[in-house]
Amino acid sequence: MRVHLFIPCFIDTLMPDVGKATVEVLRRAGCEVIYPTGQTCCGQPAFNSGYTDQTRTVGRHMLDLFKDAEAVVAPSGSCSAMVKVFYPQVFAGTPDDARANRLSEITWELSDFLVNKLGVTDLGARFPHKVTIHDGCHGLRELKVKDQPRQLLAKVKDIEIVEMDEARTCCGFGGTFAVKFPAISNAMGQVKCESAGRTGAEYVVSGDSSCLMHVQGYSDKNGPALKTIHLAQILASR
Repeated sequence: MRVHLFIPCFIDTLMPDVGKATVEVLRRAGCEVIYPTGQTCCGQPAFNSGYTDQTRTVGRHMLDLFKDAEAVVAPSGSCSAMVKVFYPQVFAGTPDDARANRLSEITWELSDFLVNKLGVTDLGARFPHKVTIHDGCHGLRELKVKDQPRQLLAKVKDIEIVEMDEARTCCGFGGTFAVKFPAISNAMGQVKCESAGRTGAEYVVSGDSSCLMHVQGYSDKNGPALKTIHLAQILASR
């Protein structure tokens, strides 16, 4: 299957290894991976801030860039949800309505694509570490992604998975939320990190690098000592 890879801007800028791991995982699953180099932001920061016209401007570039795609896959529940759930709302009643709905239909979050589109759960990965799972809000609540990462991790050799009691709780990042409400964001990060710390896990794993960035930042500054890793990086491990 030919897959167009959508890499969110913060992964491209701050966590490129997540993008590289995603390519490796998709190739192991038998996909031909195409990366359109002209891609930029999906428009979520503008959308979250109430700037609909600016969101459409950025979104139209996405519609043009992926117009010939058969499937668009992103290692991010947050940005996948923006395209899949919110593009049809943003472009409703505009000349780009049909194009937005088509892109919505073919856009997938990585774990959902592997499990529910390709039917693949075992990618031959090995990761001899104890991990706990953070369910990112957009993936969990907008895309219904919860079991998919766990099905994939269950097939990883030598991994130990222990659930934290606050797995479904927001980490406090929320994009522009963390900028506008830093004190609340910080308090939510504390709840998440303390919950993860109680499991004794070495790593916090998630399908959203933005969440992991927030968790890692809080942990580095305040403790407990945690390491974060994207799901794709575990699935690409040998």
